[in-house]
Amino acid sequence: MTDPQLTSRHDLWAARDAAVVWHGFTQMSAYVDNAPIIVESAEGRELIDVDGRRYLDAISSLWVTTLGHRVPELDQAAREQLDRVAHSTMLGNGNMATIVLAEALAPRVPVSEPHFLFASDGAAAVEQALKIAFQFWTNQGITTRTRYLALGGAYHGDTIGSISVGAGGFGTDMFDPLRFPVLRAPGYDDPGWADIAVAMIATHAHELAAVVIEPLVQGAVGMWVTNPESVARVAEACREHDVLLIADEVATGFGRTGTLFASDQCRIRPDLMCIGKGLTGGYLAMAATVASRRVYQAFLGPDLSEMTLYHGHSFSGNALAAAVALRHLQLFDELEVLANVRDRAAQLSQALGTMAANRGSIGHIRQRGLMVGVEMNPPADDLRWGRKICAASVRRGVLLRPLGDVVVLMPILTTTAEEIERIVSVLGEAIDEVCGP
Repeated sequence: MTDPQLTSRHDLWAARDAAVVWHGFTQMSAYVDNAPIIVESAEGRELIDVDGRRYLDAISSLWVTTLGHRVPELDQAAREQLDRVAHSTMLGNGNMATIVLAEALAPRVPVSEPHFLFASDGAAAVEQALKIAFQFWTNQGITTRTRYLALGGAYHGDTIGSISVGAGGFGTDMFDPLRFPVLRAPGYDDPGWADIAVAMIATHAHELAAVVIEPLVQGAVGMWVTNPESVARVAEACREHDVLLIADEVATGFGRTGTLFASDQCRIRPDLMCIGKGLTGGYLAMAATVASRRVYQAFLGPDLSEMTLYHGHSFSGNALAAAVALRHLQLFDELEVLANVRDRAAQLSQALGTMAANRGSIGHIRQRGLMVGVEMNPPADDLRWGRKICAASVRRGVLLRPLGDVVVLMPILTTTAEEIERIVSVLGEAIDEVCGP
């Protein structure tokens, strides 16, 4: 029977949700009490809940939505592919949609003569890259290259391999017995991170399979940023000492930083690159590990030999996702998306600076393109300013999400100047409500 106290559509749907769904990164005992948005539909850059309320999606639905919701061209690409085939296995066979997507991506990714191993999400793409880097050396008879160097503050996903190269947090510490040890250089919050990483590469090259970095922005730790020159120095050290470089562009890829990939600004060409999130514009689950020709060729050998990469996912190279991803890539040029990102990023920087000028509750603002972290400065622990500010913003119709006391802004790449003004205005009002003017 339906609880008679549940009067709104939201309450009814939230109760149904909690009864059968387990949400990731969510304490389910408090889920309903935290007033989740229950989305029924969307339009443009707005989500619409079951009660008809609209919310400007200022976090790009956890960083995946690039051009907006219900983009006519992407809708049509999905419909047309449905008239052909939705999925067929890529294990030992191919499909036209995935082949054409790979051909279109090849000249756009900063990887030399690339090959694409598709997966369903970013963590899986990172897991693939780790296995590929390990086997790359083994296939050449080198069995001492078994370690990885990663950075403090790193987040690479939540599979066992990805949490191992990640720097902890997000409830992963309990899995320490399952994680393999890695060498750890400082993160981007340390001005000397690159100096230390370069020295560690030189010292440990003989045992390193790969170095794993997030170019320019470490997003999940609170939008820590660095400069392109520092990333380029680390990449050069990898080349000098013949260590593979894995660039995790799951979050930074597809325009978020102002270029199609953050690696473009750094002028680096990683041996392996992980892409995901925005690959299909937020429509369908798809990611990929991109391997350079040198890496790919190390796996070529006799049929059924041990040189084969015995790894693959059931939905790898999904045709429906590939068709949408291809049209999405084309729209970047047709809609001049990157030009809008640069314009809106400049506007956002100026607006946030003005908004923060007289608010001592704001500690730091970190930004690269349309990836922004507004770090609050609470006077005591456990005030939960980040969560409360985001909740106050949601009540005003702008969807934000906290990382501790860092409020994340990740506007959709086609966001307008008026919408940027709205995001910053609402954020300021929410900060004043929670922290005082």
